[in-house]
Amino acid sequence: MATLSLDEEVRLFTNNAEREKYNLLGTLYGIIVALDYLERAYVRDAITAAQYSPACTRLLSQYMTMLKLVKDSVPSIEQFMTRYRMDNPAALHRIRVGVPATVEHSSEAGPETGKWIAETTQNFITFMDALKLRLRAKDQLHPIMQELVTGYARFKGSKDWEGRSKMVSWLITLNSMKASEEITEEQSRQLLFDVDHAYAEFFRSLSSGKERS
Repeated sequence: MATLSLDEEVRLFTNNAEREKYNLLGTLYGIIVALDYLERAYVRDAITAAQYSPACTRLLSQYMTMLKLVKDSVPSIEQFMTRYRMDNPAALHRIRVGVPATVEHSSEAGPETGKWIAETTQNFITFMDALKLRLRAKDQLHPIMQELVTGYARFKGSKDWEGRSKMVSWLITLNSMKASEEITEEQSRQLLFDVDHAYAEFFRSLSSGKERS
């Protein structure tokens, strides 16, 4: 008869598939907690709108990605939070709304400009994530870059932003390639650097009130 050792580690999983499932659920849990902390920090004025907006958009994007990966185990976010006894109402509200509070309650810039800010932020994050995931082919990168540049150019102040000319130059480079052609590793690193610089410049302009559509 097998005996149970009190010193033996209790495992949640018995195979690699189960281990991966619990790792993903743990990541989802962490995203919700982080989002709740972020919401509370913003309400308390512990962080600025310029700091809050991109962080919130990234967390919401990560949440959506994780939800797709665990959809078989998570029928709804409410059930997930109940199951694991999560008390994070601020995060739940933000998830239900789907956009940062700066967009939800936008008044100074107007609702349409607020929507553009959220969309452009998401496009920046999506494109940088694509590069970090080692996507290199034109048919993988060009549609995302095109959408990013189109959204970026809607802001009147963008014509004076250094990042705009660099991104347009990269769009031209991608346009000249065949669909199956890939950029080199060196090009990828430079492209990520240029887009990250444009992203930072974009948010500096938002915080200084230079974006006016």
